[in-house]
This record gives sequence, C-alpha cells and structure tokens, in this order.
Amino acid sequence: MSMRTLGERALLLGLFLLVLLAPACRKQVAAPPPPTPPAPAPAPAAPTVTLQANPTFIQTGESSTLTWSSTNATNLNLQPGIGAVAPEGSMKVSPTQSVTYTLSASGPGGTREATARITVSAPPPPPPPRQPAATIEELFRANVVDAFFDYDKSDVRPDARDALAKTGEFLRAYSQIKVIIEGHCDERGSTEYNLGLGDRRAQAARQFLVSLGVSADRIQTVSWGKERPFCTESNETCWQQNRRAHFVMAR
Repeated sequence: MSMRTLGERALLLGLFLLVLLAPACRKQVAAPPPPTPPAPAPAPAAPTVTLQANPTFIQTGESSTLTWSSTNATNLNLQPGIGAVAPEGSMKVSPTQSVTYTLSASGPGGTREATARITVSAPPPPPPPRQPAATIEELFRANVVDAFFDYDKSDVRPDARDALAKTGEFLRAYSQIKVIIEGHCDERGSTEYNLGLGDRRAQAARQFLVSLGVSADRIQTVSWGKERPFCTESNETCWQQNRRAHFVMAR
C-alpha cells in the first residue's frame, strides 16, 4: 500500500472521528422561554350623562330650557317626544302638563340615564273686572232709609230709630249731601189734618238726625199729607207704607 493511500485513509478516519466527537464537545444551550402573551385590551369606559331643566316650575304657556352633556356615549335619546340628540346641547320645551324628561346615553361601556322634572301649573285666574265706583245717587239709595210711623202718630218708634240711625251715619260720612224729608200719611182723615200730621212726622225725623250730629242746615222738610201715596189700596198693609218720613236728596 502506498504512502498516499495510507494518508488518505488517515484523513478520512480523522474526519469521521471529528464528526462523531463534535456533538459531545458542543455546549448544552437552554431553550428560549415562551413569548409573553399580549395584555388584554382595557374595558370600554362607561358613559356618563347629565340633564337639567331651568326653571323646573312653570305655568301653562311658559317655557323651560333643557341642558345636557355626556361622555363615552355613541347614542343619546331624549324622551318624551324629542328623540336623538347631540352629546351635549340645550333646547327650549313648553310642556302643557307636568312631565319628567329622560335622557338615555348608550355606548360600548353600557347605558346610563338622567332625568329632569318640569312641573306645570295653571296660571292664576285673572282678577275680576273692576266695578265702577258707585255714584252718589246709588250710595244714597242704598244707605238712606225711610222712617215709618203708627196711625195718627208722629213719635219715632224703635224701628224708625234704627232706620234714622243708619241714615244719620251715611249723612255724617258724606257731608256734601243735603236732604229733603217728606212727611206722608195714609188716606184716612182730611187733607188739612194730614198735611199737619205729615209735617210733624218730617220734623220728628229731622230732629232725630240733628241729635245724631247731622247739621240742621243740611235738612229741609215738606209735608205731602195724603196727596202722594206710595200705595193706593185701602188696607192696613198699604196704609202702613204711606205713613212715613221719606228722604230725597236735595239738588
């Protein structure tokens, strides 16, 4: 065997041994750790919403302003009767009756609601129309009362005192008024006698008013006797109506 052949075999044997021994000589390398899993995505933020009314108390026909705002919401709905609205804003409303408005806000993070109450009251009734001031003639008719007398008498009886007291109170309050007291009688008796009786009745009423503080120069008297009856039937009920001191406002 030639030296070349031996050299080639020795080289091949060396390469073979190198291939066999290489794994044994190689260092042990640790396996890499598994990759870190990605962090979970944060949960969507919950929406927020506010709703206010100003004013909260109105009368029928008046308006109130609704104002609202929100965050993290993709849809907003205002009820009753309005519908979808922007994330924030304001609007005037004129409800005809008390109502609670509800604003619903929804988004990836959930749903929230806000409410605002508007109370509607009926307006107060209009004041009654002003009554025109009574004229002095109307006041006279309402407050001056005739005095009645018994048959063939000129004495001021109790009911006549009450009537004259009311008349005197009015005349003291309205010092510009002057009066004429007419003396009247029923149909019985002569004309001349009844004229005298009528005069005595008028004078009795005048003196009573003067005693109450009514100035005498504001009071005139006249007697009509039985010439101007208030009632023309011939019975006591009618005669009583004619026996009186009747008041007339002097012009």
